[in-house]
Formats: sequence, structure tokens, C-alpha cells
Amino acid sequence: MGQIEWAMWANEQALASGLILLAGGIVGVAGQFRGWEFAAYGVAAGVFVCLLEYPRGKRMSKGTNMERTGQRCLTICVKAFGPVTRNYYVRAVLHAILSVPGGFILPTVLGCVCLGIASLIYLAAAIRGEQWEPILPQTVTKERIGQSIKQPPQNPPPRPPVDVRRKRTDDAEGAAYVNPIPVTASES
Repeated sequence: MGQIEWAMWANEQALASGLILLAGGIVGVAGQFRGWEFAAYGVAAGVFVCLLEYPRGKRMSKGTNMERTGQRCLTICVKAFGPVTRNYYVRAVLHAILSVPGGFILPTVLGCVCLGIASLIYLAAAIRGEQWEPILPQTVTKERIGQSIKQPPQNPPPRPPVDVRRKRTDDAEGAAYVNPIPVTASES
């Protein structure tokens, strides 16, 4: 069984907490809560966290995973900041700092707690030596299946293995195959 890749979990947790923080901030501003300035901060922090966390990183063990829809342009932006966004210690501290002001107003408390949990998961990923690597488009194209098939199958499915298949022979008797068990005169 493979090792747990904490960064993948942290990415999902941080993206969800950014959306929760954004929704809580919108509710706080629209509801004109006392201290709505913290809710406005929650909107800005939620948008920032979502933009930072939307691009998935490459898996360390296998190196392949599905990228999110439309993440390529954000991957270029996140990659441009270099070690600041690649290092999970930096992300852990950044998310911990961003989560503090969300605790001062009720609508953003849930997003604040979720972002704090994502910060702890990123810290665990950083301790284990993981770092963010972008998913780049594959330059090697696989051979098309149609070009790899030289001779199409002759008999319909299900097809038995090659060594078990019946061989057609052109006998004078018109038999479709040769009986592997010879019939003796005493049996007939």
C-alpha cells in the first residue's frame, strides 16, 4: 500500500475552505453584520485562497493525476511565484495567518477553522518533504489504436486464446477441423 500524499488532501481542504470563507464573507457583508469589515476581508481572502489552490499539483508517487478544468492559466501564475508557492511550509504559514481575522465574525468562522485545518495538513506535507510541482501538458503523444492494429480479428467475440482456436483446413472431405481423437474401426 502506498504512502499518503498529504499535499493532495491539503489542496482539496484549502480550496473548500476558501469557498466557505468566500461564502461566509458574502453573507457577512450582505447581512450588514457588526464588524462587516472582517467579512469583506473574508471575501478577499477566500478569492485569494481559491486562486492559489485551484491548480492541482503533480502527484509525487505516480506523477500523474487529472488536472482541474481550466487550471492551466492559473498554473502558470502560481508557477511564476517560484519557491514562494512551491514550498508547503510557506503555504502552511500563509493559510494560518489568513485564517486568524476570519474568527472575529460569525459568518466566516467556519471558513477560518477549515483554513486552519488545511494549514496543519500542509505542515504535515512539508515535514514529509512534499512540494508543489505543476501538471504540465504531455508532449509525448501516444500511438493511435487504429495505427497499431495490423490485422483485424477474424472471428467474433468471445475469442478463445490463439492456441485453443480451431484451425480451418482445406480437406477433400469438407471437414472444418481435424478431430484430435482418432476414431478406430472397432468403435464405429
